[in-house]
Amino acid sequence: MNIIIDAFGGDNAPLEVIKGSIDAHRDFKVDVTLVGDENRIKKCAADNGLDITGLKIRHADTVIDICEEPTEVIKGKKDCSMAVGMKMLADGEGDAFVSAGSTGAIVVGATFIVKRIKGIKRPALATILPTAGAPTMLLDCGANAECRPEMLVQFGIMGSAYMNKIIGVDKPRVGLANIGAEETKGRELDKEAHQLLKSAPVNFIGNLEARQLPLGDCDVCVADGFTGNMMLKLFEGSAKFFAGEFKNILTSGFKSKIAALMVMKNIKAFKKKTDYTEYGGAPLLGTARPVIKAHGSSNAKAFYNAVRQAKLFCERNVIEEITSAVASMKNTGKEA
Repeated sequence: MNIIIDAFGGDNAPLEVIKGSIDAHRDFKVDVTLVGDENRIKKCAADNGLDITGLKIRHADTVIDICEEPTEVIKGKKDCSMAVGMKMLADGEGDAFVSAGSTGAIVVGATFIVKRIKGIKRPALATILPTAGAPTMLLDCGANAECRPEMLVQFGIMGSAYMNKIIGVDKPRVGLANIGAEETKGRELDKEAHQLLKSAPVNFIGNLEARQLPLGDCDVCVADGFTGNMMLKLFEGSAKFFAGEFKNILTSGFKSKIAALMVMKNIKAFKKKTDYTEYGGAPLLGTARPVIKAHGSSNAKAFYNAVRQAKLFCERNVIEEITSAVASMKNTGKEA
């Protein structure tokens, strides 16, 4: 198995990409191909005493900047590390692609270079969120600001397949993000999607209010990209706020510091639960081959886990599961 990685995507590239790739290659017994300026990759490794003899390198002349138009990945920047890596994936030179680069460019490149699963209208960016219960997948998180009802149904199907195959959730509970639990709540988009999800091949549990997400009331939360991105950013901001306040409480005085030492094991467990690097990245579900979007500030640990995530994605046939579910809906006349 060969995992292709954009060596120049993200804030900490290429050093953290190289470090995570070396560890992943060693521990997961997979080939890793770094895509980017070969001389810069080798110099970075040499300057930091890193042995990259076990890694492969595919040269790419340029890098697509986070501020550039996403469409440049298929227009003026076809020679960038992201575009070259995706072309390799599309041509069968690798089994999965990982990048911490521009989200917009990844969505455009994956859609037009890697292509979509037959029958899927739009790929969705999905992310795993820590909750009071088991982790919950939220999708779409920003790839599609405007959606049609049938797209939300497909998001539910894809998220359900991923949570079952990768996270191991039996019959994942799929909820539709809305402003109330009643079927009549929300926009026309939400009302129509609700009716379609009721007959979709998923364990649909109805509408889900945003306040229920952190409580773990569903395994897959479906939303249009605008709503999903707002929910995600609020979730992240709230987590930082409470973490900061919690830290202030535990360091506010001598007694508090003693109490903190007594529960340090629990604090570390909680910190690990909320650490995004443990999950690797956000899969772009709906593409014909696995594409993983790592966080822009990913460190070596995050890239390491992104490779693990990509390996599982391939081994557990998530794409085949999604393809089969979409085909079954067409065959029964309930096309998503």
